[in-house]
Amino acid sequence: MIENKLYLKSSVFGSGIGIVFGALIGAITGALSVSWNGVLFCAAAGGLLGVFTGAFTGSLVVRTAGHTGGVSIGAYTGMLFGAFFGGVLGIFIPASFRANVAALDILILKVLTQGWFETAVLLSFLVAILGTIVGAWVGGRNLKGRNYKQ
Repeated sequence: MIENKLYLKSSVFGSGIGIVFGALIGAITGALSVSWNGVLFCAAAGGLLGVFTGAFTGSLVVRTAGHTGGVSIGAYTGMLFGAFFGGVLGIFIPASFRANVAALDILILKVLTQGWFETAVLLSFLVAILGTIVGAWVGGRNLKGRNYKQ
């Protein structure tokens, strides 16, 4: 019963952290488009993606780190899950979206969204950053101190 509460608490906390940092990472990435619409769109997409990434990462950190793993186990769990989750999502970005980004005629965006592989790697990297932040925070929050008797 206590573990179920920890899963729920960590998932809700992770989704809250995920939406904040996902929107921040999305807005920074959207700034590459040099347009206010790009910043807003990417911030909204990052926040939406952050909710799911944060909730999944929070529950995975409880599974891998529990009360004794701490920040490092949480960060590595979030990093691994974020890279996998972002890569899977990046594969399904439609070609029409990539074509619209290429139409902006900004060199760095053309390179990052040239094909499905480049887009998957970019999204994998960005979601891995988000997962690392959420995992470290949740793992540190769940850590219980130990009493050492000497």
